Amino acid sequence: MTTLRLAIVGAGPAGIYAADIILKAERQFDVQIDLFEQLPAPYGLVRYGVAPDHPRIKGIITALRDVLDRGDIRIFGNVRYGVDITLDDLKKHYNAVIFSTGAIKDADLDIPGIDAAGSYGAADFVSWFDGHPDVPRTWPLEAASVGVVGVGNVALDVSRILAKHADDLLPTEIPANVYEGLKASPVTDVHVFGRRGPAQVKFTPLELRELGEMRDVDMIVYDEDFDHDEASLTAIKTNKQVFVIDKVLNQWRERSVGEASRRLHLHFFAKPVEVVTDDAGRVAALRYERTRPDGAGGVEGTGEFREVPMQALYRAVGYFGSPLDGIPFDEKRGVIPNHEGQVLDDTDHVVPGVYATGWIKRGPVGLIGHTKSDAMETVAHVINDQANWWSPADPSPAAIVSLLEERGVEYTDLEGWHRLDEHEIALGAPEERARIKVVPRDEMVAISRAGAPVGATE
Repeated sequence: MTTLRLAIVGAGPAGIYAADIILKAERQFDVQIDLFEQLPAPYGLVRYGVAPDHPRIKGIITALRDVLDRGDIRIFGNVRYGVDITLDDLKKHYNAVIFSTGAIKDADLDIPGIDAAGSYGAADFVSWFDGHPDVPRTWPLEAASVGVVGVGNVALDVSRILAKHADDLLPTEIPANVYEGLKASPVTDVHVFGRRGPAQVKFTPLELRELGEMRDVDMIVYDEDFDHDEASLTAIKTNKQVFVIDKVLNQWRERSVGEASRRLHLHFFAKPVEVVTDDAGRVAALRYERTRPDGAGGVEGTGEFREVPMQALYRAVGYFGSPLDGIPFDEKRGVIPNHEGQVLDDTDHVVPGVYATGWIKRGPVGLIGHTKSDAMETVAHVINDQANWWSPADPSPAAIVSLLEERGVEYTDLEGWHRLDEHEIALGAPEERARIKVVPRDEMVAISRAGAPVGATE
């Protein structure tokens, strides 16, 4: 029987779902899957892109763990595509590759002053508070007034972490250095800015409710933002999610405010036009133009400009993918060009043996659950594309292990992840926390490889 040797690059939800789906699919061949991940631990954005006070969303990890723990997928962590392994290596040892590398960079916000000192990308901040091993251990939390541009779930995550009292994060898996940084923050006001109205936001009702549950934080909304046009009223009546969001926001309008030590302001119909800086080139204010509905589902400028003083600004206007060595890349959209997961070259022809799934395939849209249906589409092509598979010179499962060891790559495997997982859980146990993350990469690798066999790379 034919055997498909499949490499998957990226061990987040997209990669793990793709592996699980193809192993369960009806097919006329055997499948052997090797999953490569640049970080020493799996799960991608679920581990490093979801706020620590989101245990319900992090429950997705349980399902992903069940897939890996079946034992029919090999995982090689701490292996960087383009550095430790190349496209030529994959062609030599596999029939095909699926790239599921996600999107981890911040999309640009093209306004004057956006590169000022004190202006940050939300993705970098999320990586810091989630204990990503490849970002600095400290973060400059020196501002009393902070702005966040964007009205998606990431914007609300960032706003909530900035406004929330650090002690209220202690029951979570927040790393110790993050707790200490947030504990010392002098923040009193967080301002969130959205270009359109409250009926057009991108965040979910769950995210919004969680904002309102913060201790000692007043939620500030402005009556002028709730003079709904017909399109907004229709959305509220016909869309359950928009209905719930409108209900929550209107409940906040009725709340008494002024007693809390911190405030979170939601500014709608606010189009950022400039980051105002001081004489030292640091963020001093955000200048925005008031907008209004244009009658066609969008907004138009009113010519009225306002400024909100602040000392730091975070842009949360979306994620953007990164190019991969030897693989076509769309610089405008930040994705791998593809047709239903089949990678396309610059003449729109299918590149044999190369596929994509997840955010690197479709862009950073949709929730984690959408990734599963996305992977099904890609996997269907992998199964039906036998004529386009590569013919590897050495497809033996041992070959890639030998290659990594010859190159001195300190790769981590599933047993290593179990060791790290158990270590983090044990660190959290004395404080009755789910876990305390190990942050430094070298420490993660050392713990994971503590039981590495004799002869393996040290």
